[in-house]
Amino acid sequence: MIASGRAAYLTRRGADYGVHTPRGEDGKIEIDMIKVRQRKRDIVKTFGGGGERRTLEVGVEIVRGEGSFVDSKTVKVISENGEERSMTAPKIFINTGERPVQPNLSGLDSVPSERILDSTSIQELDSVPSHLLVLGGGPIGLEFGQLFRRLGAAVTIIQRSSQLLPREDPEIADSMLQILRQDGITVHLSTTPTSVSSSPSSPINLAIRTTDGAEDTIAGSHLLFAAGRIPNTEMLNLSAAGVSTTKSGHVVCNERLETGIPGIYALGDVKGPPAFTHVSYDDFRLLRHNILLSISPPLTITDRLLAYVVYTDPQLGHVGLHVHEAFSMYPNRDIKTASMPMEYVARALETDEARGMMKAVVDGKSGEILGFSCLGMEGGELMSVVQVAMIGGLKYTQLENAVFAHPSLAESLNNLWGFLR
Repeated sequence: MIASGRAAYLTRRGADYGVHTPRGEDGKIEIDMIKVRQRKRDIVKTFGGGGERRTLEVGVEIVRGEGSFVDSKTVKVISENGEERSMTAPKIFINTGERPVQPNLSGLDSVPSERILDSTSIQELDSVPSHLLVLGGGPIGLEFGQLFRRLGAAVTIIQRSSQLLPREDPEIADSMLQILRQDGITVHLSTTPTSVSSSPSSPINLAIRTTDGAEDTIAGSHLLFAAGRIPNTEMLNLSAAGVSTTKSGHVVCNERLETGIPGIYALGDVKGPPAFTHVSYDDFRLLRHNILLSISPPLTITDRLLAYVVYTDPQLGHVGLHVHEAFSMYPNRDIKTASMPMEYVARALETDEARGMMKAVVDGKSGEILGFSCLGMEGGELMSVVQVAMIGGLKYTQLENAVFAHPSLAESLNNLWGFLR
């Protein structure tokens, strides 16, 4: 769906590149939301169906239903038709993931349910909202907010924090804010939703309050809750197996993904943050190494170099430490940072996609790269170049002096280090 949004964005920008389309001069294009949705469904079906087929081909039985523990070696599964089945195994792996947090806002019962959305239901819309109100300025809120803005909706984002993407360095978050506002998205920072109501003139009337006490009401057509996820553990009857959870419900496990009960393991989002698909993949790699292959020494999640991408456009890719984390973790090291606008990147200029910036944090004495962020054209791919360098133990000077092809995005890694401070 993000790709469909980008296609709409580039269609509207065609004239910037000398490409003109009928009615394109006034920025009006037609969006076939049914086609957008079906394309998404087809891709999901292809990915899911292929994985299921290969699983069955190697002899794995797939049992559908809701599972729960009977004891530390037994799981009970109740199928959709009510049939119950018990299974025992010497090893059990918990990988039930997370789901969106149920909305909790005064007056929500007065709003038609089809207008209350989460990260799953918003992907099933058959028409573009006239005005989408987004609660939450994290990755999910920004990705869907920008997507539906590009598909033609008016979009307002309400964020409790004083910046978008609270984990990011402030200048990266501020650059993201400017990009979204350039795209025509209204963003309210340091703002809390207090209640919601419905009226004949507007399906949604959202009352908000800022930290300085100012109050206002925003009218919208749909309300997206994008402010958190919770683990799928309350139905598992974990206490019957003796498995402990945190206050938030995440399964407690050690650096080898072992719970406190021998033979029971947890992987993926259900064990707590960071909650990314690629982290779940790597959890499997660790367990395969330690259990199926029994290779010594065992792998752990300690010091795992983590990366992630926020799929706005431009993308925000990050790997390693943020600046505040570097100073906190290494108070005695010579921490230096380098920031450079994407306007200095030849490839970005040539494609007229020069919004954003990149930023690195390094040890000034040893040359070790500690972290890197790129909010820019193909930011996730450029971040991955730096990630590979970090995995290989390269110093920032080796990237500074590398001969990258011109005019590739990676070539910008020659110039970034000239801004070290």
